[in-house]
Amino acid sequence: MAHLFRELSLGHSKRETTPPPPMASVIPSDLPPSPLGQLAVQFSESDLRLTAYEIFVAACRSATGKPLSSAASSLSVANPDSPINNGASPASPAVQRSLTATAASKMKKALGMKSLSSLSPGSTKSPGSGPGSGSGSGGKSKRPTTVGELMRIQMRVTESVDSRVRRAFLRIAASQVGRKIESVVLPLELLQQLKSSDFTDQQEYDAWLKRSLKVLEAGLLLHPRVPLDNKTNSSQRLRQIIHGALDRPLETGRNNEQMQSLRSAVMSLATRSDGSFSDSCHWADGSPFNLRLYELLLEACFDSSDGTSMVEEVDELMEHVKKTWVILGINQMLHNLCFTWLLFSRYVVTGQVEMDLLYACESQLAEVAKDAKTTKDPEYSQVLSATLSAILGWAEKRLLAYHDTFDRSNVGTMEGIVSLGVSAARILVEDISNEYRRRRKGEVDVARTRIETYIRSSLRTAFAQRMEKADSSRRASRNQKNPLPVLAILAKDIGELAVQEKRMFSPIWKRWHPFAAGVAVATLHVCYGNEIKQFISGISELTPDAVQVLRAADKLEKDLVQIAVEDSVDSDDGGKAIIREMPPFEAETVIANLVKDWINARIDRLKEWVDRNLQQEVWVPVENQEGGYAQSAAEVLRITDETLEAFFQLPIPMHPAVLPDLIIGLDKYLQYYVSKAKSGCGSRTTYMPTMPALTRCTTGSKFQWKKKEKSPPSQKRNSQATVANGEGGSFGVTQICVRINSLHKIRSELDVVEKRVITHLRNCESAHTDDFSNGLGKKFELTPAACIEGVQQLSESLAYKVVFHDLSHALWDGLYIGDLSSSRIEPFLKELEQNLTVIAETVHERVRTRIITDIMRASFDGFLLVLLAGGPSRAFTIQDSQIMEQDFKSLKDLFWANGDGLAMDLIDKFSTTVRGVLPLFSTDTDSLIERFKGTTLEAYGSSAKSRLPLPPTSGQWNGMEPNTLLRVLCYRNDEAATRFLKKTYNLPKKL
Repeated sequence: MAHLFRELSLGHSKRETTPPPPMASVIPSDLPPSPLGQLAVQFSESDLRLTAYEIFVAACRSATGKPLSSAASSLSVANPDSPINNGASPASPAVQRSLTATAASKMKKALGMKSLSSLSPGSTKSPGSGPGSGSGSGGKSKRPTTVGELMRIQMRVTESVDSRVRRAFLRIAASQVGRKIESVVLPLELLQQLKSSDFTDQQEYDAWLKRSLKVLEAGLLLHPRVPLDNKTNSSQRLRQIIHGALDRPLETGRNNEQMQSLRSAVMSLATRSDGSFSDSCHWADGSPFNLRLYELLLEACFDSSDGTSMVEEVDELMEHVKKTWVILGINQMLHNLCFTWLLFSRYVVTGQVEMDLLYACESQLAEVAKDAKTTKDPEYSQVLSATLSAILGWAEKRLLAYHDTFDRSNVGTMEGIVSLGVSAARILVEDISNEYRRRRKGEVDVARTRIETYIRSSLRTAFAQRMEKADSSRRASRNQKNPLPVLAILAKDIGELAVQEKRMFSPIWKRWHPFAAGVAVATLHVCYGNEIKQFISGISELTPDAVQVLRAADKLEKDLVQIAVEDSVDSDDGGKAIIREMPPFEAETVIANLVKDWINARIDRLKEWVDRNLQQEVWVPVENQEGGYAQSAAEVLRITDETLEAFFQLPIPMHPAVLPDLIIGLDKYLQYYVSKAKSGCGSRTTYMPTMPALTRCTTGSKFQWKKKEKSPPSQKRNSQATVANGEGGSFGVTQICVRINSLHKIRSELDVVEKRVITHLRNCESAHTDDFSNGLGKKFELTPAACIEGVQQLSESLAYKVVFHDLSHALWDGLYIGDLSSSRIEPFLKELEQNLTVIAETVHERVRTRIITDIMRASFDGFLLVLLAGGPSRAFTIQDSQIMEQDFKSLKDLFWANGDGLAMDLIDKFSTTVRGVLPLFSTDTDSLIERFKGTTLEAYGSSAKSRLPLPPTSGQWNGMEPNTLLRVLCYRNDEAATRFLKKTYNLPKKL
């Protein structure tokens, strides 16, 4: 084998060269533990590196002495007379295989990595040209000229150690002629060939001896290629020899009994077959020992002075590194996996700034993905799973909280890390996971699933951080005026976070997830939704803080939904799936409900106020105010204005939306006041006297009625004056007039209130044109009608109270009692005029005509009631009809007032009934009887021929109505009428 190692010395200087220092800036805590496995025996980094270098030198045979492409080119240019230039003909293999110094590496090109020449044009820097690589004459840096020299420098092996190793391999080659290098146990042969005299001192020799034994222990006992039966003699014997060497060092360099025993045990274990039918010795191909050694060899491909780039001669170096596969048991799949891990770890430990390393790692990972699909080797799958898990774990540590990891300064690296993580996850899930194989691939989108996980996880973390920040901000501003509530601050921050997500991160995620922004805002929506729901559950009333929070929440929700809709515009369902993940906060609904509660509470208090104040109301006009309305009416209108003012000062965004609720509430409150104001005042029927039973007159008894004593006139006038001046309690004439004025005041002011509402609406931020043009919801519906009805009821009640209650002594008890000439209508007219004067001065002019008209109508009804239902104390002759006509004309003249009163056509309209009845009193008795019979027969038909039925009292007096005719006969003071009534109905003469 001597020829295999003779060329190792070519290109080497005899001077000692100090290896360059190891690469700095390593961040051990940031790099995951190596997935290639941990060794069961403690090795220093330098021990493993020396072992790997020995394997490299042995495996590469004479190739390590061949000139490097860059060295051959540069030397031939710099020194045309050099041995290399002169000694190598154009046809020599070394020259033929050489590349120009500036040619790009095929391997770098495939990985997408830049060459050093492209990074620094004109630079001649090369590995080994830095400090410690040796120096030529004049202190000029020396470039390595062979693969072997380059590898020695890259692996930081001194020239003395390298020289010793090469000498040992020459001896091995001489003693193992014809054997392949993979059938040789290198540490065993080195122990055989080297002795203490080959080392500079005993300490160096002892360290080398200890390392060699540990290599045998690691490769044959702790990490064997073929599983070991610990009960075999060879393993026990080897273990004893190794442990015994700690107490009594082996005597190496000769063929003694100890070495023979060691060789026997080692070869017995190393030559066990792994089923490959090869004659290889298995001493360094067990996992993870082989992977760790191979990793160190691959590391030599990186520039020792710049850990982020590979050496320019990486193609040639890698070609020679692969020659160690036969010793280390490496294949292309394991190489791809180890190289992937190396590229990844280099990116991490060099500060994660060189994106070429990350892209190269991803490119190499694509090769790993192809390998994973084609093999079922459990050992490979185990290493693959560990490696991918380590890479994925590192990537996910950043991506699961990418808002903490990335900002504007480094967001450019995010896409590469995402791509790396997704690629690793895909291989793990699609090519390794049994669960994935059992399910159809169409059901699992690995990339999309991972991206969603990253987005949701990071945004939840970011949300929690923003919430803590908002809480701190609230505490810091506690002493400020009107500090913002925490959730209002949080809503603003989350809105900014959503915008940042959309602009900075979503474009990156979109490569793997088309609706990443939608997922992001849906996540934020759920996070904030949990907080706002808890907040809403604790709200019991409308407060400034509650409104601020709810308005902020509503704005945030609209912004988030808008982003989701824009992001999902191209989706199949139009974004419905994302929107379903965003159950509405319903902040506007909550505000509206709180406002409604506020309105209801206000209205309830207003109704309580009405009940309390009307109990104390005396119904006298407010001083110094036109209109004669009560103090309570003024207060009702004032409170209405204040309530509207308070409503429009509420800091809510939907005044137009909830305004109808307020108007309805105020409408009911005002209606309630109206109903209370008119209650207790009675109605027409309250004051109408009960009609006495029908009787017939006694002829000649008229003069006896004159003897009936009458009440003193002075007493009547005093009583009437008391009522007219309003001293009869809260239901006197003046008080009822004030009630009427109060209802009229409220009715007339409603238009002003409605105009004020429109003015308020124009100043609302949320108002629209439709809110002004559409009157619905801004007008009072109940109160105007209630006021009109109330005025009508009070006016009628006042009229019949004056006529039938206050003036009953002059009308019902005085008019036409006994002799008509002495009991005419003048006393009634006089007192009625006094009442009309008081009423006219008290009531508002807009309702005055109506009230006086009602009094006129009541007076006409009273006049008819005296004539047709005045009781047995009244009797009339035909001659009395003239007095009746005159008195009724006087009554009408009172209301006409020489043209200053009611209009004559109005008087004629309401006097129609009286004018239709009065002629009956001047009609002769026989004619009345015949007309009565005729109308009765007409009304009752043939059944009335045998005996005339008694017509019922309808109250609708009419000259052709049977009951009206019958009553005229009842009060006719002559024999024919009395006889007819006696014979027909047997009516009594008195009650």
